[in-house]
Amino acid sequence: MKITPAGTARITLSTLLEMKAAGRKMAFLTAYDYPTAALAQAAGVHGLLVGDSLATVLLGHPNTRAAPLHLMITLAEAVRRGAPNVYLIGDMPYEAVTGGPQAALGAAERFCREAGCDAVKLEATEGDEQLVRSLTAAGVPVIAHLGLRPQQVLSPDGYRAQARDAESVARLVDDARRLVAAGAVMLLLEAVPNEASAAVVAEVAVPVIGCGAGPACDGHILVTQDMLGLSTVRPPRFVPLLAQVGEVMLEAMRGYVQQVLEGRYPGPEHVYHMRNRREDNGR
Repeated sequence: MKITPAGTARITLSTLLEMKAAGRKMAFLTAYDYPTAALAQAAGVHGLLVGDSLATVLLGHPNTRAAPLHLMITLAEAVRRGAPNVYLIGDMPYEAVTGGPQAALGAAERFCREAGCDAVKLEATEGDEQLVRSLTAAGVPVIAHLGLRPQQVLSPDGYRAQARDAESVARLVDDARRLVAAGAVMLLLEAVPNEASAAVVAEVAVPVIGCGAGPACDGHILVTQDMLGLSTVRPPRFVPLLAQVGEVMLEAMRGYVQQVLEGRYPGPEHVYHMRNRREDNGR
């Protein structure tokens, strides 16, 4: 399959700010490999997140805490090669954010220096304003993740929508203001009502990206495998199932197994043939 890029202009933070100002929505997806990234760029996606969701989606762990930094850096490099023009975000894994300020700074700098990321995403907890300031001062743009924060959840049944009453919405807005004041260039809101998102959007000037956070957000992000029907668990209610790629793969694999069992594979068209002496001598 030949992949034709949707456009050649590099998407930067300035691009996203201009889109927000013009009221144009932004489309983000996750990606963990070169071919997926290339397809996403060709489809016109504005940004890609190399998420710590790879721990559950690719590695089969029960939560995102097991995402290894070294693997995320390697995969982010592959995603950048596949999609050189998108706004690329590296997700700060649990091991980096719990290892102290220096470990966090080192991880963030690696995402930008080695993998070519445009920013890192940080699941912001209370008191993380100083970390945002430190990363910003070091030249690393930070996206603050609020609402549901998967690194704090140890099992899938712990995933619950956040900010569903007036008091918690007020806290969410306050957190958003403080993190933007500390230097966050963008916010990501996960699993909050549209009313909460609207309240945040009204209070900050930076782009607000929603992950199950309603239409008030400036843009939206999904885990690609969830959207394509490749997830091994039931996707969240906010995910539109736009394809059943998993079923297509399953049928193709069953077909291969059947062909092998019946002796139909490999056929004559799949076999290399010996050259005769005349062919080797050019006659």
